Amino acid sequence: MKPTLLILAAGMASRYGSMKQVDGFGPNGETIIDYSIHDAIKAGFGKISFIIREEFLDSFKAIFEPKLAGRVETDYVFQNYDLKPFGIDIEVERAKPWGTAHAVLSARNQVKEPFCVINADDYYGYEAFEKMAQFLTSEVADDKYSLVGYQIDKTLSEYGSVSRGVCKVNDEGNMVEINERTQVYFKGDGVVFEEGGVETELPTDTRVSMNFWGFTPAVFEQSLPMFQRFVEKNKENPKAEFFIPLVADELIKTGTASFKVIPTASKWFGVTYKEDKPIVQKSIADLVANGTYPANLWS
Repeated sequence: MKPTLLILAAGMASRYGSMKQVDGFGPNGETIIDYSIHDAIKAGFGKISFIIREEFLDSFKAIFEPKLAGRVETDYVFQNYDLKPFGIDIEVERAKPWGTAHAVLSARNQVKEPFCVINADDYYGYEAFEKMAQFLTSEVADDKYSLVGYQIDKTLSEYGSVSRGVCKVNDEGNMVEINERTQVYFKGDGVVFEEGGVETELPTDTRVSMNFWGFTPAVFEQSLPMFQRFVEKNKENPKAEFFIPLVADELIKTGTASFKVIPTASKWFGVTYKEDKPIVQKSIADLVANGTYPANLWS
């Protein structure tokens, strides 16, 4: 069974100022998602599932269906504010959905095979998809998951702070714990994260999660009670988000599952701020110039 690629694309991109998920960055207006899908198909993924808000559906179909028809199966998952499908009988007023782990849970009725999760607005590189496909077809189990670990200094924006899941890895290559740092940025020649007004330095070779995770469908049942507890605890906190790293940390600490950290030396890039766009365009242009991708990705 070929694995599925689950693309997190329901965010509103408040810091970017527009729907960066479908913004054009390639020489012929290709989105970042296009390059991820191209690499995933090449690596052996059999289905692409977009997690979106329902109001995005027509835009996504218009952009991606003509390119992907006949190349790979596509599917759409809607992330919304309705908590009843998750066994939660309350309504919570929020400006945006409950975060990345809630987005993954939204796919629980549609994804039946091993899958990986990525962000729509991040470029990961072919190596990551190749290594993850190998893991999902030969190693993954209901108690053995994975993530691709990037070097922190190869993942930051020059234009402001970002969130990063900072990993602690043991000698066996498994993650011991992951801590979500919501304000990470360059300072001088180094990297710091800020919490409660206090800056803490991080080694530049620290491994971080860029939301490139490998799971079996068992994670849906494992994470559902966590989400129910999270909502109960945060029902008065409209900005609280149920992140995938929170799920991973609890699965590790309870001994429910291990997480293999798949290392990569690749440079990650993505768009958090509008000022990132020309840098991403230049990075993609360089990849086209060196032959990594054709000028017209889907010709």
